Amino acid sequence: MMARVLTVILNWRTPAMTLQATAAALRAMEPIEGAITIVDNDSGDGSYETLCDAVAQRNWGRVRVIQSGRNGGFGAGNNAGIRAGLPDGARPDYVYLLNSDAFPAPDAIRALRDHLDAHPQTGFAGSHIHGPDGAPHRTAFRFPSVASEFEGAIRLGPVSRLLRDKIVAAPLPVETARVDWLAGASLMMRASVLDQIGLFDESFFLYFEETELCHRAARAGWPTDYVVQSRVEHIGSVSTGMKTWARIPGFWLDSRLYYFTKVHGRPYALMATLAHITGGLVWRARLVVQRRERGDPPRFLRDLAAHTLRHAFARSRPALQTRAAE
Repeated sequence: MMARVLTVILNWRTPAMTLQATAAALRAMEPIEGAITIVDNDSGDGSYETLCDAVAQRNWGRVRVIQSGRNGGFGAGNNAGIRAGLPDGARPDYVYLLNSDAFPAPDAIRALRDHLDAHPQTGFAGSHIHGPDGAPHRTAFRFPSVASEFEGAIRLGPVSRLLRDKIVAAPLPVETARVDWLAGASLMMRASVLDQIGLFDESFFLYFEETELCHRAARAGWPTDYVVQSRVEHIGSVSTGMKTWARIPGFWLDSRLYYFTKVHGRPYALMATLAHITGGLVWRARLVVQRRERGDPPRFLRDLAAHTLRHAFARSRPALQTRAAE
C-alpha cells in the first residue's frame, strides 16, 4: 500500500504567499496519497477567511484550512496541523512540513517519501533548499555546542580550522547524506517516530524547535537525512522578518537558552553563553584594529549576557515569550 502523506503549511499573515506554496505543494502531491492542511496561526488579519474562500473557489478538494486558535509559534502551529490528521480520519505514514514561502519542485515531496520508504531506519528527511536565484541556502546543520558557540563568535580562521567538526553551519553535502538537523522549511517526518518521541516542544516560540526535535529523534535512534534530489525554492524570513531585525528579539534568546538547558542542563547552557561572549569580545577587539563590520545586531552581546544572567538562577526554565514575530 502506498504511504500516505499529510502536508502541513503554517500561515501567519501571508495568505497570498501561502496560497502560492499550497499550489506548488498540490502539484507535487499529485502522485501521492494524502492531503494538505493549511493552519492559520491566529493571524487576526482576515487570513483565515481569505484562505478558506480561496480554497473553496479553486476547488482544491485535497486542501483544508484550520485555525490554530492561538499564535503559540512555529512548533505549536504545526502541531495543530499534525494533530488534526488527514481529513478522512486515517493516520498518515509521513508528515511533511512546508513553509508558507517555500515552493517544492514537482518531484520534491515524492523524493522525500521515497527516501524514507527506502531507509526505514531514518526518522526525518529534508530537502535541498535554494533561493529564487538558485543559490543554495544553508539548511543542514550540526547540533550546537559550547565549542560551536565559541567558534561562531570569535570568527578566527585558526580556531575554525581547529573546531571544523563542531561548526554548526557545516558545508552543504553535495549528495544525500546524514546530518544532525535540518531547517523546517521542507521537512518530512515519520509519523511513527513522532508517536514515539512526541511533537514539537511548544515552549519554543520560534527558532531552535526543529533543532531540539531532531536531537530528540537522534537520541531515540532515529537520524535525519538531507536529500539533495528533493529541491525546494525558499524566499525566507517572510513571516519572521529576520532579515530586518534591528536588535535580537527576546524570543530568539529565550529559545536559545531553553534549547541548551533542556538538552544539556543549566551549567552547560551557562558555559555555552560564556563561550559565545568570550569569542565575541575577542572579535570586537579585532574590529577596533581592522575596522570591519560587526556582523551582529546592535547590543547583541549585552542582550545575550543580560538575558542569561536574568535566568541563571531561576528555578524553572526561561519564560518564553508568546507574542508574534512582527
